[in-house]
Parts: sequence; structure tokens; C-alpha cells
Amino acid sequence: MKFSLQALAAAALIASSPWAAAQNVAIVNGKAVPTARVEALAQQVAASGRPVNDEVRAQLKEEVILREIFMQEAQKRGIGATDEFKTQMELARQTIMIRALFADYQKKNPVTDAEIQAEYDKFAAANGGKEYRARHILVEKEDEAKAIIASIKGGAKFEDIAKKQSKDPGSGANGGDLDWAAAASYVTEFSEAMVKLDKGQMTEAPVKSQFGWHIIRVDDVRQAKLPAFEEIKPQIAQQMQQQKMTEFQKNLREKAKVQ
Repeated sequence: MKFSLQALAAAALIASSPWAAAQNVAIVNGKAVPTARVEALAQQVAASGRPVNDEVRAQLKEEVILREIFMQEAQKRGIGATDEFKTQMELARQTIMIRALFADYQKKNPVTDAEIQAEYDKFAAANGGKEYRARHILVEKEDEAKAIIASIKGGAKFEDIAKKQSKDPGSGANGGDLDWAAAASYVTEFSEAMVKLDKGQMTEAPVKSQFGWHIIRVDDVRQAKLPAFEEIKPQIAQQMQQQKMTEFQKNLREKAKVQ
């Protein structure tokens, strides 16, 4: 096959152009190291939130050169032919493929704004309404609880008795304080008794639950203040995306024929 002088000149011009030179970041022991490797690492750095400036690119260039040097040495020593290496390569291949599978699923099954809004509405319905700042004293026996109620009515301080006698280690040290919470946060017997109390009122009789006998006092009541939709939208979206991913993985496991 014959080449014209014009064709040979054009080929020489392309080979010597900056565009052609940019395809390789270096030549290591006669082997080209493509610039694409630097770009791949740069994308990873950018994805982590770090800026990719000239200094970072210079570091990445040195890294891909070192990788090529080390790879060539490993190949000389026959490491690529060992069973251990082959096993590790298979595991790495699986990891990359699985990561790509999950990324593809997320891309094709995004959480919609309508789904996020619906989830927020459910959250608001479950957590709206009143919140209670309550205290309680937990004891094992009804007679003991009745005696405590009589003592408080006689002038003893609720907080002092809670610190000395309450079996609830979490609140007892704080004078029985349970902090602000919705009624649904407590067991049914406790919450039903609590919501009947007015601010500053204490139960007239002990309340029995699975934990023992309670003396309950409501210190304050307020309307629950929920975070705005836009404030927690990212968290809801992330949670729902994770739920979708979990369901996707579960479905694949259930459909698989494992013997």
C-alpha cells in the first residue's frame, strides 16, 4: 500500500499535536500511561467534595505514574498468576459490579417529591398535637406508690422522692423528669393516665404498667413544633431511597434459586 506525501505529512502533524500528546500523562518503561486514569481519580476526588486544582492534579499524575511502576514490577514477579491475586480480583470485580448495579437502580428509581411529601404528612400526623413535660416515680408495689402519693400530698417534694425511690434509672436521678414527649411515646397505661392530667396535676392513684407502678405529674403542655418540610426533606429522601434499596435487595434474594 502506498502513501502520498500529503498523507504522511498529515499523520506526522497529528502525532506531534498537543491533543495527541495529552492522551498520555507519561511513558513508563516504554508503556503509555493514559490521561484517562488521572481524570478517573480526579472524578473521585471531586465526588468527595474536594476541589481539583493544579496542585491536586499534579499529585494525581504522580500517583498514576507510581501505580504503573508498581504494576509493572508486580507483573514481572508473576503476582498476577497467583491464586490469591485471582481471588482478590474476583472479589474486587464483584464489588464494582454491585456498586454499579445499585447506582443504576437508584438512578432509574428516584424518590419523587410527591413520595417525600406523603411521608412528611404521615410524620406530621403521627407527631403533631400535644407534647407533655411529665415526671414520674416508678416503684414495684402498689402500696409503696400509694404511700408516696400520700407523702407528696402531705408536703413532700415530688423531685426529692423520685431521686431517692424511683426505680427508673433514666429519670430518677433528674427528679423523675421525662422531658418533652408526645403521649404516643409511652406505654398505653401511662399515656392514657397522663393525658387526663392538667398542667401541674398529679395522678390521684398509682398507674400500673408492665414496668411497675407509676406516680405521674404533668409539669407543662404545649403544641408540638414540627420541623418544616424543606428543613427535613433531604433526610426523608435519603431514608426513603435506602428503604427502596433495601426492598430491591430483598426482592432479588427472594427470587434467587439458591440450592
